[in-house]
Amino acid sequence: MDIESTPKVKAINLTDKEVFTKIWTSPRTVFKYINDNKYDKYVNILLFFAGISRAFDRASLKDMGDKTSLLVILGVCIVLGGLLGWISYYIYAALLSWTGKWLSGKGDTSSILRMLAYALTPAIIALIFLIPQIGVYGIEMFKAEGDISSAGLVSNIFVYGSLFLEFVLGIWTIIFCVTAISEVQKFSIGKSILNILLPILVFAVPILIIVLIFSII
Repeated sequence: MDIESTPKVKAINLTDKEVFTKIWTSPRTVFKYINDNKYDKYVNILLFFAGISRAFDRASLKDMGDKTSLLVILGVCIVLGGLLGWISYYIYAALLSWTGKWLSGKGDTSSILRMLAYALTPAIIALIFLIPQIGVYGIEMFKAEGDISSAGLVSNIFVYGSLFLEFVLGIWTIIFCVTAISEVQKFSIGKSILNILLPILVFAVPILIIVLIFSII
């Protein structure tokens, strides 16, 4: 075959702004650019804010407001959440790389961590909607039986609208993560979903079984 006649694939070149705007309409293109160019520019700050977002979710799920003041919750989520979140995502990226090799995945820990950082963009944006919720309801947002319906019609519409947008952004986060892992590991969408679930199946499920056994005994 004549080498000169072989069609060349046009290189993708995106600006910083385009990375964060086109990711919503062309996630595959953006993640390919990030992976091919090892685009690390905002990785650390994205992982920090992703850790904060995850910390607030956990604080709400664990009803921290029943035993802890709002000031402490904010401090723990912002400071420890941001720092420990980075570590937890690094560990998860390492597990994705390890279990991904069982499926012939191509990504190493650093490349997967880079992709996860940008895939978590919707979850980070969700933090914006958390601010008015805390402003309106305060500590009630983190209580098991918190009163989040007595602030008035307009406030309730605004807050519940924010909760809906957070849910939509959560769906986008899942879509981005699946697409990112698919690109970096060179997987189909099905294999990408399996890779995302494997660390949970391999580690979390056995631990849960052991805990249940000891609780019964």
